[in-house]
Amino acid sequence: MADIKFGTDGWRGIIAWDFTFDNVYRLAQAMADYINRNAPVLENGKMPKIFVGYDRRFMSDIFAADIAAIFRSNKIDVVLADKPVSTPVAAVLTLSKCWMAIMVTASHNPAHFNGIKIKIAGRSAPARITKDIEALIDQNSVLKLYGQKAEQKDLTDVYFKYLSSRINTKKLKTFKGKVVVDYMHGAATGYVEKMLSAKHVIALHDNHNPVFGNTQPEPVEKNLTELKKTVVEKKAALGIAFDGDGDRVALVDEKGNYITPCFIAAVLCDYLIKRKKLKGNVVQTVSMGYLLKRIARAHEMRFEEVSVGFKNVAERMNLEDVAFGVEEAGGFAWKGGLSDRDGLAVALAFLTVMVDMGKKASELCADITAEYGASFYQRRDFELTKGLDKAAFADKLRKKMPKKIGTHKVAEISTLDGLKVILDNDEWLLIRPSGTEPLLRIYAESATKKDTQALLDLGAKLAGVSDK
Repeated sequence: MADIKFGTDGWRGIIAWDFTFDNVYRLAQAMADYINRNAPVLENGKMPKIFVGYDRRFMSDIFAADIAAIFRSNKIDVVLADKPVSTPVAAVLTLSKCWMAIMVTASHNPAHFNGIKIKIAGRSAPARITKDIEALIDQNSVLKLYGQKAEQKDLTDVYFKYLSSRINTKKLKTFKGKVVVDYMHGAATGYVEKMLSAKHVIALHDNHNPVFGNTQPEPVEKNLTELKKTVVEKKAALGIAFDGDGDRVALVDEKGNYITPCFIAAVLCDYLIKRKKLKGNVVQTVSMGYLLKRIARAHEMRFEEVSVGFKNVAERMNLEDVAFGVEEAGGFAWKGGLSDRDGLAVALAFLTVMVDMGKKASELCADITAEYGASFYQRRDFELTKGLDKAAFADKLRKKMPKKIGTHKVAEISTLDGLKVILDNDEWLLIRPSGTEPLLRIYAESATKKDTQALLDLGAKLAGVSDK
């Protein structure tokens, strides 16, 4: 019996090892108990609806149907998706149609993983809720009665109507070029065509493939070779890639160059501040770079870093006056929209900026460099054979850290999430264990590719890891 713990965003496990029917049932019963204890009573005396959705992974639909059946057995009003949906669909449904949404997905993890995410009030369930649910596991026996099939519905129109109310669709309709979209065999397949005319879209990997074509459905640069090549060959204006459940996004410019999350965030934030008069705080996870810090500094906006995981950004967005929030793993949000990751919303927003400014993607990034400085950002992942105590690991690294790296002094050391070293010229190095996979992640950003590589090499040396 697995020890079920929620990580950065949800609980994930290896299919048939710890992500089993028995363990999913245990968690489903705990979620049912939490819902019955905490869901508000509506004016008609009934409980609100709960949505259960699923992605395209192996048996996700069956796991979802069984979760819904357990909810039904516990007298919960539940609606089950009639086909795979992206996680942002589930998040949007919790703004109006449902009190809570459960997604069967392992997001960007490899195909042999599956998992469960919980959405409430338009965002990932905060830690206080997931901890309460963990505490309820095995408090009651699983109640799964025969014949308790949930009603199945297609509720994706709610999501697309929501997007249309947040994106300048008039601007999008004037777009004349083409975009290449790598769906990575994921649940967001066909979604761009819902917002743009199909004649503007060239789709890659849009067929249902539970093993994701033997690649990991994560939109990071090493997985975008075909997208880059196709963008150049088809003379497209933009390349877009979504992860397995559609909440993460990556972009490629018209020259086939990967646009780092730092530049995507900078382009969107700078545009919203200057053209839309966006005001408030700027919040990012510690794994993001210095461009947003410089933008916030230039516009006299409060800047803050939080632990990795978009739920930590969302928590700030719901408690404070946050104008723009971002995490490194393709998650971006801004005031007036969903305080959760939504890959499609980000891609459409970036395309809208291109249309409104009359500039190519590469030109938008060049403008950011000209105003705020060059940024070469990179992440390197190393497999771990055993878990690490994050706090103890960071403390050990801190003792090894030199007071000077190259010609620059160490200005600040943060142990908020792993160990982040910030130099006196804003360049930085972060070493942290992943919260979703058995990986050690090392991040760095500087003004040159050479210096970024040197920072990454230093991080690997300090952590005692190697690519070999």
